[in-house]
Amino acid sequence: MEQLNLLQRIEKKSPDFSKGQRRLAEYIKDNYDIAAYLTASKLGNEAGVSESTVVRFAYQLEYDGYPELQKAIQVIVKTNSNSVQRLSLSSKRYQEKGVLKSVMYTDADRLRDTIQNGIDEEEFKKAVSYINECQRLFILGARSAAYLSGLLGYYLKMMFDNVFIVDANSTSETLEQIYNIGENDVMFGVTFPRYSKRTIYALQYAKNHGARTIALTDNYQSPIVEYANCTLIAKSDVMTIVDSMVGPLSVVNALVTAIALLRKEDVEKRLMALEELWNEYDVYNRSSQ
Repeated sequence: MEQLNLLQRIEKKSPDFSKGQRRLAEYIKDNYDIAAYLTASKLGNEAGVSESTVVRFAYQLEYDGYPELQKAIQVIVKTNSNSVQRLSLSSKRYQEKGVLKSVMYTDADRLRDTIQNGIDEEEFKKAVSYINECQRLFILGARSAAYLSGLLGYYLKMMFDNVFIVDANSTSETLEQIYNIGENDVMFGVTFPRYSKRTIYALQYAKNHGARTIALTDNYQSPIVEYANCTLIAKSDVMTIVDSMVGPLSVVNALVTAIALLRKEDVEKRLMALEELWNEYDVYNRSSQ
């Protein structure tokens, strides 16, 4: 099926649903935050249908079984849930297990999922090429994604002169900072559920003005993908009022490393100059000999 999210698939397929499938569809739409982490059997019990109806429903929506349907429900949770719903959901998820290891296992799963089902090697190489060749690089991540864009910008500023971390205080101020972006520039946007409109608008503006655009986001249904010349997929997850950003952080680390190796001689010269500056002004603590 074309790239449709779960709710869009339900709407498209609803005329063909059986009575039980209609009941299940309504339950999922009204209780997606609960349904997201139920087994097929438990979801059937909650919706008042059989487990086999749940499994058939997944295939009816053209998913490869219930696990894929469950992942699609979880995407809706990440996209549509507010902070109060997230906190309530996480309380249910972690009440039977210790928080520390549960969160760390979730992070490990998202990193593994990013390697296996997320990041595309060719898109990654394209992003490296765009950044290496651009005249100016603008980086934007709003709200919780701001620290990812800040970290990427921090390291790339060591390698390039014209790197700008765009402030996302308001939509108008964001666009003012990139108003003269052009075809020799690159706009790098970072956004994850709940997707920031400011980042989406900025990428749209940059693409409309001829710049190359790179999106770092969680899936190909993300609203920012429409305006990206290059898309980097890194899996995230909902954990209370915070998101699991281990996957995106690893992609940022990989980008910085790849570009540093590509520009090795130039980067070495710049780092030597920086080391002299840091030593002169005693920036870092040095152990006594």
